[in-house]
Amino acid sequence: MTADRRLLVDTDTGSDDAMALLLAAGSENAAIEGVTICAGNAPFDQQVENAKYTLELAGVDPPVHEGARTPLLKEHEYADDVHGESGLGELSPETDIDSADEHAVDYLVRVARENAGEFTLVCLAPLTNVALALAREPDLPDLLEEVWIMGGAAFAPGNVTPAAEFNFWADPDAARMVCARLEPTLVDWGVCVRDGTVDTEFFDRVRALDTPLARFFSDALSHVRAYNREMNGADSAAIPDALTVACLLDPDLVVESTAVGVAVDEREGLTRGALVVDESERTFDSRVELIGEADGAGFERALLETLGRGT
Repeated sequence: MTADRRLLVDTDTGSDDAMALLLAAGSENAAIEGVTICAGNAPFDQQVENAKYTLELAGVDPPVHEGARTPLLKEHEYADDVHGESGLGELSPETDIDSADEHAVDYLVRVARENAGEFTLVCLAPLTNVALALAREPDLPDLLEEVWIMGGAAFAPGNVTPAAEFNFWADPDAARMVCARLEPTLVDWGVCVRDGTVDTEFFDRVRALDTPLARFFSDALSHVRAYNREMNGADSAAIPDALTVACLLDPDLVVESTAVGVAVDEREGLTRGALVVDESERTFDSRVELIGEADGAGFERALLETLGRGT
């Protein structure tokens, strides 16, 4: 039986990316057919291992393709203050799984060309790989069924600067290009904080599941949880990439969405990576479907269902 959705996942495998992979791997209606790795949360080779380890733990084995190790133009900085040095809290997994031979950008272009209109591209990392694929294949928007992006801070402060969320800040040149051409569905940082943040009670419920996936969740998010306690005084963790995948897999979790015009500021300075939104759609040619509200309780149920498998 063929899954309803064929997924290509572009990731910089930190803790929230790993939870997104678990949700996608556990879906009965979707299948991860390829994973591409982009410079982002942690040292590149560790991101590769994190992805392979997570997929193996989830019981799936799509090819993992290594991609861009630096942003298009900007200097790169990791998010180790949030996710830990490895990107997965105190975990530093190593596997003996080989990466695919084909470069991530070559793979994305080839698969899109050979399967026009069949794949949904899920973007959980800075958008470098996707921008390079778009430059290689200008018809990429017509070759993909859908594009979903976790990124930007539309109507809320960012998590790197007051203006910018990490994925857009890390490679704003790529974000500007991709948002301008691909007309994606966008799940931004503000929605993720409001509707994709879990608290002490949720962590306790996960611990009570006592499954390998539940233990992995607790370990991988340990650094994010500690970071939030120190910085915000709250025992909580936002899981933005997982919320993005959950909304993709279950449209009922999308409470509100709106088509808006957008632009991304690629310039260095205080507004690097800022997502500028025009709800009238008059100012910018770029269009995205911006998720305005998600069902946070439904998101938690989806996570618990996935993490509880094997009890």
